Amino acid sequence: MDEETGVTSVAHSPETASSDPLARAFLQHLAQEERKRLKASHRSSSYGFEVEPILGDEDAVERIVAQEEANRPESAHVPVPADLAAVAVMLARAIEAEPGLVRRLRREAPVVALATHVTDLVEPVRIVAEKCLFGPDTKVVDLAIGRARELSRRNAALFVCDGVGREARPEKGNEVIGTALHVRIPIVGIAPDPKRQLPRDLLRSAEHQIALASLDQTGLALVVEAVVGGLPTRRIDTNLLRMIDIADLPVAFRRTGTPDACIEALERIVSAKAEYLGVGPALEELDGYGEAKSWGLAAAADLQAYRIGRLGWAEFDHRGLLLSGPPGVGKTSFARALAKSARVPLVATSVAEWNAADYLSGTLQAIRKVFAQAKAQAPCILFIDELDGISDRGQIRGEYVQYWTQIVNLFLELLAGVDERPGVVVVAATNYPEKIDPAVKRAGRLDREIAIVKPDTAALAQIFRHHLGREILPDAPMLPLALAARGMTGADVEAFVRRAKGTARRNGRAVTVEEVLAEIRQGRHPLPPTIRHRVAIHEAGHAVVSHALGFGTLVDLSLHDNGGQACLEFAADGAATLYELEGAIASLLAGRIAEEVELGAGSIGASFGAGSDLALATAIARDIELTYGLGHLGNVVVEAASTDMVLIGGLLPAIAERLRRASDRARNILTEQRASLQAIARALEETGYLSHEDIDRMLSSTATQVSAKPVASAEEVR
Repeated sequence: MDEETGVTSVAHSPETASSDPLARAFLQHLAQEERKRLKASHRSSSYGFEVEPILGDEDAVERIVAQEEANRPESAHVPVPADLAAVAVMLARAIEAEPGLVRRLRREAPVVALATHVTDLVEPVRIVAEKCLFGPDTKVVDLAIGRARELSRRNAALFVCDGVGREARPEKGNEVIGTALHVRIPIVGIAPDPKRQLPRDLLRSAEHQIALASLDQTGLALVVEAVVGGLPTRRIDTNLLRMIDIADLPVAFRRTGTPDACIEALERIVSAKAEYLGVGPALEELDGYGEAKSWGLAAAADLQAYRIGRLGWAEFDHRGLLLSGPPGVGKTSFARALAKSARVPLVATSVAEWNAADYLSGTLQAIRKVFAQAKAQAPCILFIDELDGISDRGQIRGEYVQYWTQIVNLFLELLAGVDERPGVVVVAATNYPEKIDPAVKRAGRLDREIAIVKPDTAALAQIFRHHLGREILPDAPMLPLALAARGMTGADVEAFVRRAKGTARRNGRAVTVEEVLAEIRQGRHPLPPTIRHRVAIHEAGHAVVSHALGFGTLVDLSLHDNGGQACLEFAADGAATLYELEGAIASLLAGRIAEEVELGAGSIGASFGAGSDLALATAIARDIELTYGLGHLGNVVVEAASTDMVLIGGLLPAIAERLRRASDRARNILTEQRASLQAIARALEETGYLSHEDIDRMLSSTATQVSAKPVASAEEVR
């Protein structure tokens, strides 16, 4: 142990003992300063205060404690504060990477711009720089707080900016920089983002632009040695190492006495932040994400290849994703699962967090900080929630134009700098994709947009099984639960299962299907038998006619507490013909017509609301006349949104006639294929759900092929 420095000499590993001479010198200097501070503090007050407190005669306990402290032998090792030790190692390595810079700082007048990346490091870097960078007789002056007139050749200058406030911009501070340049003294500018926050003239004069290095295994070992006096024999997990914040070190090392105990405590603290290693499913285990899951699995595979050096960032093609969808579909869960599958950290933030700052400068700094944090932890997933909280510049009006424009511009700048943040995959989420600034979605930014829709019946069944686990109700079918929850989200399913488990736990029994159903229905009752029978016929009618006309792809049929649903997928593009549009109308009206064929009369269920069968069919018929140029008006386009149907002569009768002919067309098909209609309706009524394969099998075995010829030609309809 060096008595003067207070740094204990221990048996180092070869790689640690022979490396980092400048870092070790910085740590020794900090230990010297710490020993001087402790001695001065003890001399100034036997109680350890800068000013000795006035103690009453009755405070005998305090006097006993003070006497024990005075008699305590001087510690062999003087611990350096953990955060300063870490900064000393990182700063020394950044300086050492520039050939000759350490000598120039003590013998010449170099100008250096140093990036800390995050605001939290600015102050500890200032302390270490002031104590370690310059010669022993040098007086260090902070130019950011003035005093430039007092400069002489015996000075060195720091310009320290934490990036917060209106002064943190290149237009400020240039006069004092000019004075310091004239005196020819060393100048070191320190800021999270020097290009945006340090004086312009400092940057123009800087011969060295450096960034604070990150901690690796040997650097962390040096920090542990500086704090507790010995090197650890174990290493921290590499994935956790990248997630260490400087603020974690004092917390982890506070009550530890041995080097290995420091590493163990640090692992516990950092592991709590490692969501990707914690509880929760990987992306492979999740259902209901469709195209987003495919994208995520490809991105996870590429991230793993990038992490081990098999894929370069230039070849990486999954750099940004915009996820949209209604609340509860699992956008945040997707980001967590993606990080877990890729085995990389998740850096999660939201626009609401950015906007929590009182001033614009605080918001801008919060955005910079989270991107810097992601860059420091790369490879990683940067997840940004509530992206619609950043306004579209095209929609901003009034006094807030300048405010929001600065925020959007900074976000776009950081988002576009993909080459400056290698290994950072940005995933943003929004409930309102139409509110996102178009520039955000341009190439090189969030150039892939995927909408997550509410899960279908099959996906809901898988989600129920996931949340119940394999041990609860292992043999029970999930289909009844999925049908009861039709139209709900994965978040809803998680809540239903959690509440059902709670009810069962309080009653001291295992979870039952009935308890889960009760949570889903929440007072609703299943369809009465007569209504269930009618709804089954209605949905079967959609299936038979759409299959006969080749309209779309029938995904499934289902019955649930609120009615039924025929799920059809079709491409709405500009290649549709009049024949195909009329087929769509016939398919939409087929449900009501099936009720007429089987039950003698149709119900009003097909005409409830703007999304009802009849409303959608009417909208297509109206668009044929007004928008597509295929109706009795000929090749004209009339803005339907601003036109009442009753105001255009002959329009309403033309629409009604088109709907009547489509109904007749559906009736002919259903009459000819009545056996198929009845078979599908019967099976749907019994099971509550028919898949695409089930429907195809029944149609193949019962249906006779019919002509899909329209009841009337296009000319007759016109």
